Amino acid sequence: MRTMASPIWHPFTQHALQPEMVRIALGEGAYLYADDGRRIIDAISSWWVVTHGHCHPTIVRAIKDQAERLTQIIFAGHTHEPAEQVASALLKLAPAGLDHVFFSDSGSTSVEVALKMALGYWHNIGEPRSRIVVMQHSYHGDTIGAMSVGARGVFNAAYGPLLFDVTAVPFPFEEKEQATLDALEAACRDKPAAFIVEPLILGAGGMLMYPLQVLKEMKRICEAAGVWVIADEVMTGWGRTGTLFACEQADVAPDIACYSKGLTGGALPLAVTLCRAEIFDAHFSHDRSRTFFHSSSYTANPVACAAAKANLDLWQEPATLSRVVEVAAMQERALAPFRDDGRFKNVRRAGTITALDLDVGDSGYLAGIGPKLLEFFARRNLLLRPLGNTIYVMPPYCVTKSDLDEIYAAIADAANLRQ
Repeated sequence: MRTMASPIWHPFTQHALQPEMVRIALGEGAYLYADDGRRIIDAISSWWVVTHGHCHPTIVRAIKDQAERLTQIIFAGHTHEPAEQVASALLKLAPAGLDHVFFSDSGSTSVEVALKMALGYWHNIGEPRSRIVVMQHSYHGDTIGAMSVGARGVFNAAYGPLLFDVTAVPFPFEEKEQATLDALEAACRDKPAAFIVEPLILGAGGMLMYPLQVLKEMKRICEAAGVWVIADEVMTGWGRTGTLFACEQADVAPDIACYSKGLTGGALPLAVTLCRAEIFDAHFSHDRSRTFFHSSSYTANPVACAAAKANLDLWQEPATLSRVVEVAAMQERALAPFRDDGRFKNVRRAGTITALDLDVGDSGYLAGIGPKLLEFFARRNLLLRPLGNTIYVMPPYCVTKSDLDEIYAAIADAANLRQ
């Protein structure tokens, strides 16, 4: 007999194990406030989207101002000032060589757009290519194309008949980096349409991190073979790895880039896919059949774009990136004691993101310790959502040392759950 307090079906939630949801009434800075008055530290930026803090006044003001002028307009055959401003600002901030901006509404759809751009390019120049190369353990979203280029497993096992085949190269684990590069070079000899990768860190795949030199070499291999590189920076963008975009650290300019999550500072859903001029030009024609056939009803929603423009203005202030550097340093200091703690393994950091694996018998997303950790952190008034036995911390940049002390004290205590 099932028991549910609400008819709502929540994402990534097993309602049989969690029948009651935490009701949140207010967000402010790094904190969420529950209906019962509890203050909860948002240690994962509400699924990696909140950058400067909840309800940032600059972004909220921009949303209010835009909502009084224009809330929605079809984007086919029309445009508006917030979208034009966002596109212009993005092209100034993004890696050189990205010339066009296509709007969508989520990370998954930005990946779908990227895949269709790559396939459309080869189709329109008369050299059809259909194979996509991916990295083992990657995750790119939950729509069909995005699932197809992500790791096969519990996330998409039920939907296997819908997914298309891909070529996977191994993750570049320490001392096995050359195997990844060799596999990518071999895959490129078969002339695939594109290689899609999460730069420097794989998020939902377990916060797996790899060196920037590997990213740089992967781009070189693809470029030499004439294979488009798609950088999925949905999670890694907006300062998470220490620079505005992860590709900057390897001095890599992708051919197609996907940005979402922190694009609006975490206030509203919006995504963009940026591409090189050659890809746009392959679709530019008086032949209507070469049109790029993709859209959603809320493409470039004016209110969401106003939030994004306010966020992009914040990123052009030197203090914003300086704060990212400060948070990265605070994270390193907080993590340091765990490097010598035998209860944890693979203690790691990339910019403002830290992760460590609780050393238990089983591992992976369905590790038995996962629900216990989730419940434990909830009792400590922390929003921490482990990936199985992997605990990670990805806070908003307004987080304080005191907040981090509280977070890591709870992580240390959580090790007792192994017993």
